[in-house]
Amino acid sequence: MNFNWVKTNRLIKKVFKKLIWDIPNSDNKIFLTFDDGPIPEVTEWVLDLLKNEEIKATFFCIGDNIQKHPSIYNRIVLEGHQIGNHTFNHLNGWKTNRTDYIANIKLCDTEQLKLQTEHSILFRPPYGKIRTRQSKRIRRLGYKIIMWDVLSYDFAATVSPEECLKNVISNTAQGSIIVFHDSLKAEKNIKYALPKAIQFLKSKGFVFDVIS
Repeated sequence: MNFNWVKTNRLIKKVFKKLIWDIPNSDNKIFLTFDDGPIPEVTEWVLDLLKNEEIKATFFCIGDNIQKHPSIYNRIVLEGHQIGNHTFNHLNGWKTNRTDYIANIKLCDTEQLKLQTEHSILFRPPYGKIRTRQSKRIRRLGYKIIMWDVLSYDFAATVSPEECLKNVISNTAQGSIIVFHDSLKAEKNIKYALPKAIQFLKSKGFVFDVIS
């Protein structure tokens, strides 16, 4: 499975209904998520912005980055954000056998457990690439597999900051799970688009919440 569009198609959501694409609610809630951190250059900037805007979000962290930057990971937790597992080495599920893939997820869990009392049950496959057998095994282990409704494409060199912003504000609806990346690759686009997207979405009455 690989999903490369800004707004996830309804048919895909229906076919792969055991994966979580959005979170229906009656409170106008939307869900900001950040992949690939924590890193000093971008994650701390994101945290400062979220704190200033009084917003909570969900961070899908790479285990290797947790190991390298434990203080930033701790800050994410202490400031009331939710944590998710993004594998230890940002593995591509299509190129990894099931045994190695599951082991890498558990390795990420180990890093989380070193710094907090329990591991997260939220998992997002890097690149959105995951095989059916991997998905079944992960869900049997008790994880919720969190995909997305809106992909900002902040990581793409061919996407301008203005296009990144448009991707988010033109496609977000009640219940949307939105993906940004707290990574160096995404730094230019996220620093332009995220503050403006937050202001726009607030002006439309959306309420930001964490995934649980």
